[in-house]
Amino acid sequence: MSETSSVRSGEHIDAERLRKYLEPHLGPWPSEPLRITQFVHGRSNLTYLVQVGDWQAVLRRPPYGILAPRSHDMAREFAWLQAIHPVFPWAPNPLWLCTDPEVIGATFLVMEKLPGVVVAERFPTSVSYTPELGAHLCQLMADRLIDLHRIPWEMTQVGTWVKPEGFLPRQVRGWIDRYQQAKIRPVKGEEALIDWLVAHIPLGRTPTLIHYDYKLNNVSFRPDWTDIAGVFDWEMATVGDPLADLAVAMSYWVEATDPPWLQDVLGPSVTTWPGFWTRHQWLEVYSRQSGRRVDNWPFYLTFAYFKLGVIVAQIYARYAHGQTQDHRFQSFDQLTEQLIQYALATCLNT
Repeated sequence: MSETSSVRSGEHIDAERLRKYLEPHLGPWPSEPLRITQFVHGRSNLTYLVQVGDWQAVLRRPPYGILAPRSHDMAREFAWLQAIHPVFPWAPNPLWLCTDPEVIGATFLVMEKLPGVVVAERFPTSVSYTPELGAHLCQLMADRLIDLHRIPWEMTQVGTWVKPEGFLPRQVRGWIDRYQQAKIRPVKGEEALIDWLVAHIPLGRTPTLIHYDYKLNNVSFRPDWTDIAGVFDWEMATVGDPLADLAVAMSYWVEATDPPWLQDVLGPSVTTWPGFWTRHQWLEVYSRQSGRRVDNWPFYLTFAYFKLGVIVAQIYARYAHGQTQDHRFQSFDQLTEQLIQYALATCLNT
């Protein structure tokens, strides 16, 4: 399956205005027209492949509609990429940031297109899959996440931007506030879950750079499978608790024994195939290689599922208010309820 397709209804970009913006950056314009397609994966920021002649790049812009405060901040993501790319080359090199809403209707960034293979629902037909390959890709993902967590962030540009003290309490309060603002109706179990989260915040660990949205379809692999080619979607990046980063990755990680509804929402995913690690194997490898303990894991995973529920609630709120026409979101009110209740069950069953 191609990683891009035609642009979805209601999410088109004015190609002529974008061309005029790009011309000064690209020099003499090729005779070919500007081609714009949309990346298949992703339900939050809108991501496009822009091509003209032999040149191609990735464009990211916020979704349409009213957005939660401080969310979908393209200028912030651009600045983070500028800071992270020199010390973590798997992050794309940011090219340009446009803050003029007259171009495509919103602030957007343009970054390099890293060649690679994105694996999500299946492998390319040319690949003869083996369990050994699945385990190898898991190891690559773990290696790169640990590499990110080892970077001395104080020595980078972000060292002057962040205040990692009190990260977890601030995160819990912030995501509870976002949920209260986004939800369309009350959900059974929400108060018990919120009370449990507030009461069980662990002491924070030594802060590290965190991606905070690390998942299989946010990475691409080299075609020979020797390494990760790129790590994408740095909107949530910050300095904070590395276990919170790992937990977010695990909240997106699907196992064959997960409830069918959760597999449907997060998958279908190759992570259910033989050879791909379980979440427990991830914890073991991460702890051993990073030297970090993974105690209080039930809190981190519960909070990660809650965050996922909040994100789904925010997406559904945009759909319910007519701010997006993407019909993938029409049942997200039910999904919000399922995720909130699943998060509650995660903490109560551990």
